[in-house]
Amino acid sequence: MTTAGRAGPSTGIFRRQPITGGPDDSKRSGLKRTLGLWQLTAIGLGAIIGAGIFSLAGTVAKGTAGPAVSLSFIIAGVASATAALAYAEFAGMIPRAGSAYTYSYAVLGEVVAWLIGWDLLLEYTAIVAVVAIGISGYFSFLLQGLGIDLPAWMLGAPGTGSGHRVDLFAALLCLLIAWLLNRGMKTSARIETILVFVKIAIVLAVIVVGAFHVNSGNLSPFLPYGFGGVVTGAATVFFAVFGYDAMSTAAEESKDAQRNLPRAILLSLAIAMVLYLLACGVLTGMQPFDRIDPESAFSSAFAAVGLPGFADVIAVGAIVGILTVLFSFMLGASRVWFAISRDGLLPGWFAKVHPRTEVPHRPTWIVGAVSAVMAGFMPIAEAAELTNIGILLAFVVVSAAVIVLRYRSPQLPRSFRCPGMPVLPLIGIAFSLWLVFQLQPTTWLRFVVWFLLGLAVYGLYGYRHSLLGRTAETGAVPVEADGPGAGRAEADRAAEAGEQGGER
Repeated sequence: MTTAGRAGPSTGIFRRQPITGGPDDSKRSGLKRTLGLWQLTAIGLGAIIGAGIFSLAGTVAKGTAGPAVSLSFIIAGVASATAALAYAEFAGMIPRAGSAYTYSYAVLGEVVAWLIGWDLLLEYTAIVAVVAIGISGYFSFLLQGLGIDLPAWMLGAPGTGSGHRVDLFAALLCLLIAWLLNRGMKTSARIETILVFVKIAIVLAVIVVGAFHVNSGNLSPFLPYGFGGVVTGAATVFFAVFGYDAMSTAAEESKDAQRNLPRAILLSLAIAMVLYLLACGVLTGMQPFDRIDPESAFSSAFAAVGLPGFADVIAVGAIVGILTVLFSFMLGASRVWFAISRDGLLPGWFAKVHPRTEVPHRPTWIVGAVSAVMAGFMPIAEAAELTNIGILLAFVVVSAAVIVLRYRSPQLPRSFRCPGMPVLPLIGIAFSLWLVFQLQPTTWLRFVVWFLLGLAVYGLYGYRHSLLGRTAETGAVPVEADGPGAGRAEADRAAEAGEQGGER
């Protein structure tokens, strides 16, 4: 392995992985490279487009921004783009599994990477649970429309309604997605791509049909809540315009990752923003903002213009749209777990890929099971509170790391360079920190508990079993093998080393 870009301490909690910045990274993987540009873009769109159109747009338009909800999405999109540009630079330079965890490990050190990876495991898993609960609600709505009444005990978590014991459909859906991901990346990515195209087709249908019923008079007053309402709305919808970070965790399953990952990150965000703006314009043009139903915005809007039957199409689109979000974030959680375990910070048993499907099947099933329990037995509000802080802190870390590395190692080859250095990354840091401090005290409390637990796990296991730490102690340099299966062999060697370390 080339050691280009190696700098800083080789021991201690801030030891850093080397940055190769070249094609050698393609030999590290124990995963199978099957994803092209459009499949990566579909995964990104699958994560970004979902609740933002079918839920948040109406909520923010109704009570926060009015017709200026489009401006809220623009502000949130610009803020998200600053982080996306930093992700794109790292994705082209360090095309390895793990996303923010891996980038932090190479630039800011092991303990920072561990904490970001540890946080992302919780955040991504919680997002999967929240999304599954949301789909379950739409599914129940469709069944009721068909005259099918399900037993109350299976319709929600305890405390969410009379007779509710478990949200059975949400729990089963998490396990179904885990099974799909374990079928192999080629198969699961093909299904994800098809679902994304269906979702986009339905969104486009909503936009096109709705455009014929836009009344410009509904757009006045454009700023009923003032510009402050627009900014508040931007903070709310910001969580609808990230997701490319989950896609970047699949770097080692990407063909020509150094070229395709940066393009897919920027392309998925750009397409999503265009669809968000068009959908918001149609929604607020079809119906006065104060009459929008925040729980079924587009359905109520089409009913108001005499097209109530279109509501079923929208419900199907919502289910398909949110389903792809679930897929993308479970993929992200399992790949972050795989990367952490391969580096020895968690037991190497988790880093072994399945011999037939060539995917990290063990983390995938565990994430599926944990998210199923959360989706089945936690109210959606409590699960949702776990989804925000870790993602925002990852944005802060990646934006800071791209600045540090640009000045520390300007000579490293970069297939994409974040423009506007250091201004744009600093804007991303400022906006993310501002949103972090808007979160509820209970969110902070849960984060601190998870943070302290992570420090304990790192201190008791990760620091002593770190593959990088053991390499530094022995003075050995990991050897990259050539030829088919070399990456898998390396991953298995790392996994076995982690297991042996655990036995010691």
